[in-house]
Amino acid sequence: MESSLFGVPYALTVLPGLAVIILAMTLLWAASLPLKDASIVDPFWGPGFLLVAAVTALVWSVSSLRGWLVLGCVALWALRLGGHLLRRNRSHGEDPRYARWREDHGAAFWWVSLFKIFWLQALLLWIVAWPLMLAVVSEGGIGGWDLAALVVFTAGFLCEAVADAQLHRFRQDPANEGKVLDTGLWRYSRHPNYFGDALLWWGLYLFAVGAGAWWTLFGPVVMTVLLLKVSGVSLLEEDIEERRPAYADYIRRTSAFIPLPPKDPDA
Repeated sequence: MESSLFGVPYALTVLPGLAVIILAMTLLWAASLPLKDASIVDPFWGPGFLLVAAVTALVWSVSSLRGWLVLGCVALWALRLGGHLLRRNRSHGEDPRYARWREDHGAAFWWVSLFKIFWLQALLLWIVAWPLMLAVVSEGGIGGWDLAALVVFTAGFLCEAVADAQLHRFRQDPANEGKVLDTGLWRYSRHPNYFGDALLWWGLYLFAVGAGAWWTLFGPVVMTVLLLKVSGVSLLEEDIEERRPAYADYIRRTSAFIPLPPKDPDA
């Protein structure tokens, strides 16, 4: 396995990204204190990846079409997701998870939040971003892996964006209060937006494969685990049946993650 990319050690290549995301998250944490709202970290998740990729490109200079293509894909995803979460969270108050932690930790929450929320997300973001950083600064032309990467990324991006739009329209209708969205992409998956997010990250990883950094497999694996087991599917479905009784039937007939034909509820 190579230990460097065109003469620059991998560890050195990714250090600017780590430094900038720690700084950005620290500033965001400082802003959250007077606001008493740690939720401001959530809309920054997508743009944080763009910041890391852009700083890496700036420090080491983008010199390949692959690098510019990766930057374009990351910018498209990051800005859409950041804007979506900013609109969704506006005037909703602090996320219930953070509100519970604020209550649990009391007066100590101001510094606990730095480690438990902001710096933890910075570290996870940086780990996931390794394929991006190495693909952005890679040399060489476009190959088969890059074309496959673009196809997979596009499929995932469209799945996530369409699913988010469908859910937004559903929630905007007061008549749907307490109901379960089970049409469109949501007919085939209980979380098509998360599936799309995972899929596009596997697409971004394929750019790294094309750059020779196939061993950064841990990036999309960590992101997929986060979406399935940490902040995504598992978290949302912890108590959803209590809040929406119809969700129990939805679970019986609908795939949790990968879009599949719905099951016959009477089977």
